[in-house]
Amino acid sequence: MNSAGDAFGFAFKDPAWFGKVIVQGLIFIIPIIGWIAGAGWLLMAFDNARAGRNELPPAGFHLSRGIGLAGAYFIYVVVLNIPGWILSGVGSRGLVQSCTDAANNVCSYNYVGGPLSALGSLWSFAASLAFYFIAPTLIVMVAHYGFGGAFALGRVWGYATSNVGNSVIAGLLMWVSGIIGGLGVILCCVGLLFTIPYSVTIQAALAAWFERVQAAPAGPTLPSAPPPGPVSA
Repeated sequence: MNSAGDAFGFAFKDPAWFGKVIVQGLIFIIPIIGWIAGAGWLLMAFDNARAGRNELPPAGFHLSRGIGLAGAYFIYVVVLNIPGWILSGVGSRGLVQSCTDAANNVCSYNYVGGPLSALGSLWSFAASLAFYFIAPTLIVMVAHYGFGGAFALGRVWGYATSNVGNSVIAGLLMWVSGIIGGLGVILCCVGLLFTIPYSVTIQAALAAWFERVQAAPAGPTLPSAPPPGPVSA
């Protein structure tokens, strides 16, 4: 990956991209199993991208490869959002029935939050930003060190913040890829068979770009100053 933008065209460099994407999309619709398989496919695509191979991995149930990343994602999302859920639930009235025409039983149920619901929503938004900020690092860590690599918190944070700009760019574009993944809903949800696995290829290629630039030096190393000359009397 020469640039982060190249990630959006990575999938199309494989002549067989369409079949692989659609088959993986069909697998993805299987709850839990399909999501784990998708995570495994992402890591395999990451391997190809970082090695300079312009091809997607074969579609399939890559469960052993994906369980670590899927588990890490799940735990991070839950932990980051717990405070927001607590804030949203404090004083909540839950589902409350409201009737516009009680005589004809025209009623609906609406969720009525507590006094801190707005703060809980703000926390959840911040948590999503934090997750996308570290998501590229999580992919790199799990690819190299397995499930445990995602929870070596000092290493994860140090890697993500060694060049904050790269993390922000990669995280922002992963967020955009998530939006692209959801666009398939427009075509009666059938489009998700394409948009979701396509978004996965974007994330894999972005992680490969991120690893390359994050490991590169921030700038040219300046030569050290010459030693001072002799002091004249």
